[in-house]
Amino acid sequence: MKRVFAFLILLVAAPDSAALRHRPRFLGRFAGSGLRNIAGDSNHAAQYQTRYFRQRLDHFSFADEPSFNQRYLVGPVGRLWAPPAPIFFYCGNEGDIEWFSDNTGFVWEIAHRFSSLVIFAEHRYYGESMPFGSKEKAYKDAKSLAYLTTEQALADFVTLLTDFKRNMSAEDSPVILFGGSYGGSKILALQFAHAYINNVIGLFFKAKLLTSLTRLKYPHIAIGALASSAPILQFEDLVPPNSFYDIASNDFKRESLNCFNVIKKSWNVLEDRGKHRHGLIGLSRKFRLCKDLIDTEQLSNWLDSAYSYLAMVDYPYASNFLMPLPAHPIKEVCKKVDGYPDGADILDRIFAGASIYYNYTGTVDCFDLEDDPHGMSGWDWQACTEMVMPLSSSKDSSMFPPSSFDFSALADFCIQKYDVRPRPRWVTTEFGGHDISTVLKKFGSNIIFSNGLLDPWSGGGVLQNISHSIIALVTKLGAHHIDLRSSTKDDPRWLSDLRDAELKLIKSWLNEYYLEKKSSYCI
Repeated sequence: MKRVFAFLILLVAAPDSAALRHRPRFLGRFAGSGLRNIAGDSNHAAQYQTRYFRQRLDHFSFADEPSFNQRYLVGPVGRLWAPPAPIFFYCGNEGDIEWFSDNTGFVWEIAHRFSSLVIFAEHRYYGESMPFGSKEKAYKDAKSLAYLTTEQALADFVTLLTDFKRNMSAEDSPVILFGGSYGGSKILALQFAHAYINNVIGLFFKAKLLTSLTRLKYPHIAIGALASSAPILQFEDLVPPNSFYDIASNDFKRESLNCFNVIKKSWNVLEDRGKHRHGLIGLSRKFRLCKDLIDTEQLSNWLDSAYSYLAMVDYPYASNFLMPLPAHPIKEVCKKVDGYPDGADILDRIFAGASIYYNYTGTVDCFDLEDDPHGMSGWDWQACTEMVMPLSSSKDSSMFPPSSFDFSALADFCIQKYDVRPRPRWVTTEFGGHDISTVLKKFGSNIIFSNGLLDPWSGGGVLQNISHSIIALVTKLGAHHIDLRSSTKDDPRWLSDLRDAELKLIKSWLNEYYLEKKSSYCI
């Protein structure tokens, strides 16, 4: 008879764990001094234990390569878990795994309902999960970065999970996959006019992408997946490249047409002011930058980032996922922009609006345009290799500067920086994407794609049911991965209903699994 273990998670050392954990200390992106210790939507620090798994560097070679420590969080601490109770597994993305855990309260909240264990696994080359012993060595050159790929990351998750279940005699414990979100990185020239933001916003969907890809590539590992705000179609020519910026622009337009128009006009004003050295110095003072500008591109990217992030996290309650923000932050931005009298300097309006995002607390002394608080710089490499997402901005419907995706510019940048050339069709070759409905209907099952239509990434998401078990849950007023955040007293009814629908589906997957197991034992 198979042995059954009861697993009590305690804050003690384990063979593959470290008892010590360090609370992440984040600066808001581009924030200077004065903004410290931004936590997630709920404090789950006491719920997990930090552990490390010795991971292979290359899963697809039999060469004797050095291994590395992959960090993962396991909890809830102090609660009894016994197989075959389920495992909720979060597929980490580009950044510190503790940040993701702190901002994915939904997974922790529902664990007790299913007597489930929770695991948050960190993505290789991010946080503390560094091959070659340090970030400096891991990021040294194209040779050391060659193992930073989606395929390797998926194999990490599967290897860790399989080993964990084996060690716990939990082979019969069903697994549900979850995907979260994050942001921030440094400049990447996807397209020179929107170089920075095209890179930055690309970071947000990786975890959800990994969640759905893990479910499809390794169907035997999990019985289902919740992929929140996952634009799995944001590649090649699968969706219009202007969808992201059009949706973000509409989020501002729905609050105030004047606000939309002011922002739209501001780009030319900004560029004209910065044509000369004294103009750049004046802009640096007006926007309270820590360092003087050398051109207007940095400042344009800074503003571009703020508007895009605001569209993604336009939550109906106060939050601090990326920055401390009020409820309905776009509404508050537009109040600032619209609140100036006629004849006011348009850039004063813009700075006041952007300060809602970058300095809502009023504690930032100056703004650092080169800040990378969440350690996302590895995305530069990934966007230069396989994660090529065409994004453009239309002249009429977008409030952002008009631009077209320029693959040649991207390729030139990547060759110059890494001596590598992007492969824009590799993701769809490796994982699919064309005729997604037919493919998922034939080969996929038990996937929830949840999207909020305020989220700019919803333009690349799955918005319709594909089969009886591949379900699209769409909310008109939902923002980026709002369903995965902790519940609050201010949650609107539609959000509670969305989570209830997700719970109902997860419960049905688990019930079906246990019934099938019971039937097989009877045979």
